[in-house]
Amino acid sequence: MFSLAVRTITRDEKAVNLDLSTSLELIGRSLEFQRIIEILAQDGDLLITGVAGSGRRTLVRVAAQEVGAVVLDIDCIRAIDGERFIQLLTEAISQNWEAKKIETWVNQTASEFFIFHAESKLKLLHSLNQKQLWQAFIILLELLQMMSADLDRRVVLILQSFPHIRSWDRHSLWESTFRQEVKAHPHVSYVLLATIGETNHHTDDHSYPIETIQLVPLSKDILALWAREILHTEKLKFDPHSQALQIFLDAVQGNIGDAMALIRRLSTLEYVQGLITEQQVQQVVEGMLKDLSMTYESLLMLLPASQIHLLECLAVDPTDKPQSKEYIQKHGLSRGGSLQGALTGLQNKGLIYNAEQGYRLALPLLALWLKQRLS
Repeated sequence: MFSLAVRTITRDEKAVNLDLSTSLELIGRSLEFQRIIEILAQDGDLLITGVAGSGRRTLVRVAAQEVGAVVLDIDCIRAIDGERFIQLLTEAISQNWEAKKIETWVNQTASEFFIFHAESKLKLLHSLNQKQLWQAFIILLELLQMMSADLDRRVVLILQSFPHIRSWDRHSLWESTFRQEVKAHPHVSYVLLATIGETNHHTDDHSYPIETIQLVPLSKDILALWAREILHTEKLKFDPHSQALQIFLDAVQGNIGDAMALIRRLSTLEYVQGLITEQQVQQVVEGMLKDLSMTYESLLMLLPASQIHLLECLAVDPTDKPQSKEYIQKHGLSRGGSLQGALTGLQNKGLIYNAEQGYRLALPLLALWLKQRLS
C-alpha cells in the first residue's frame, strides 16, 4: 500500500483558519454519516474504505460525537509488532481517561505489566516475554470496557490501516482476539479505516462479519455547492464569467481532501471584488503539483515498468475497458496476464479504482501531474 496523504502548508496558509470539515450534508456524505451513527449507537463495528482525503476519519469522529462516544485513534502502520500495538493502545487510553483512575487500575490490577509514569502516561513495562505481552494485551482490552463504564460513554476505536498488523500477526491471533473481545464488550466498538487497496484484505473476513461503507468520489454538483458555501464565508466566489470553477472541479475530480487543500490556498490570495479567476485557480493547482512532484517521482521509482506504463495510459486516456483490443493496440500494452497483473497491482496499491469505478486513477492530482509530465 502507498500512503500519499501529503499536504504542504505554506507560511501564508498557517494563518488561514477555515473549518472545511463541517456541514457534512453539503459534501454529500449525509447518508453515510447517518448510517455510521446508527451502527455505533447499536454497538456495531464498521469498515470504511476510500482514498486519502475522502473524509473517512472526519465522518467517524463527528458521528462518534453524535452518540456521545470517546474516540481512541490508532494508526496501525506504526504497530510494527505486538508490543508496539499495545503501546499505541496505552497512549490512546492515556489521552482520554483520568490519570488518577488509570494509576489506580495499574496498582490494583496490572502492575505486573504496566507502569504509570509521572507525566500521567500509561506505559508498558520493558523486557516482557511473549506470554506476558499477550496477558498485557488481554487485560488492556478489558480495560476498554471499564473505561466506558466509568465515563458512562461509548468507546470507539478508530484503526487506520488495520490489515498492516498481519505483517507480523501471521496466524491472525492478535487480530481475532481483538475483534472477539471488542465484540463481547458492550459499549465498545471499532471502526477500520482502509484505503481502496486495503479493501482486498478484508474479502475473507467470514469470521468477522462487518458492515462496509465505501466513500466514492463526490459528484461535481455536490462539490461545487460545498466550495461555493465555504468561499462565501470568506466573501469570495469563483468568477461566473470564467472557467475558474470548472478548472477547480476538473483538478480535484470529486476528492474532498484535494478540494480542501486548494480552497485553503485560494483563500490566501488577493482578489479584485472577491472574484477568483481561472488564472488564480490554475496558479494554486500548479503550486500543489510542484509541491507533490517529489512524492510522485518517488512513487514511480517504486513501481514496475508495466504498472507505470498503464498508470500513464489511464491518466492521459481514461477508459473503463483497458483490456479491450483497441485500447491495448493504441497504447502498446501487453496482452493477457501481464496487463491483468498490472491492473491488479495498481488496485492493490490503491492507485486506481476497480472495474466498478472504471479503472480511473484514485488520486486526481497524480493523474493531472502525469498528464503534464507526458505532454
